[in-house]
Order: sequence, then C-alpha cells, then structure tokens
Amino acid sequence: MTAVAIASGAACKPPPDTRWTVDAEAAKRGRAVVEKVQCAACHEIEGIEWPKGMTGPSLATFDDRGMIAGSLPNRPDVLAAFVRNAPGVKPGSPMPPMPISQREAEDVAAFLYENGR
Repeated sequence: MTAVAIASGAACKPPPDTRWTVDAEAAKRGRAVVEKVQCAACHEIEGIEWPKGMTGPSLATFDDRGMIAGSLPNRPDVLAAFVRNAPGVKPGSPMPPMPISQREAEDVAAFLYENGR
C-alpha cells in the first residue's frame, strides 16, 4: 500500500508555485489589450468587473494550470500563440483568432500569468 501511495504521489503535479517571471510593464500592457479586444466578453477574468463572459473558461489562477485548452503545455510562448490564433495552435478550438500582434499576445500572456496567481 505504501509503495502505491508513493508511486501515485510521484506522478502528481508539484504544489502550486509561481513558474514564470512576469514583466510588470508587459502585464500592464496585456491588461489594456484584454480590455481593448474584450476577452472578458467570453471569459471571467480576475479584476475585470464587466463583462464577465461564461462562454469560455475562467482565466483565474492561470499560472497554476497544468495545460492550456486541456492539451497544450502551459508555457508563455504557447499561451501567446494560443491567445493570438487558437484554431491555428489547436485545431477545433472554439476560440477565434484575435486581431492582435505577436507582441500584444505576449503581453496578454504576461497579464494572464500575473493576474492568475
């Protein structure tokens, strides 16, 4: 029984920890982008009071998520690519491509990591 418990515990994700160093200015710019393109129309986003969309998943505690959209590794470069062109990164994603630049997508990723701790 102990071996099973140890073996199953070894496969678990480690306790939540901040995994990414976030540039505070990038996160601030990212929030402005999130507000401009109205990400909150589909997603609940901590600190944005209106709108509070429920179509997409909540983006609270994003830093602690194991995967993006259930199957993509949760890394800043992957998140930025997904934010900018979700169907291109994960075919079949219901999230539409967003009309933002690569830099804006990286800033949005910084905001989501900073905001989701």
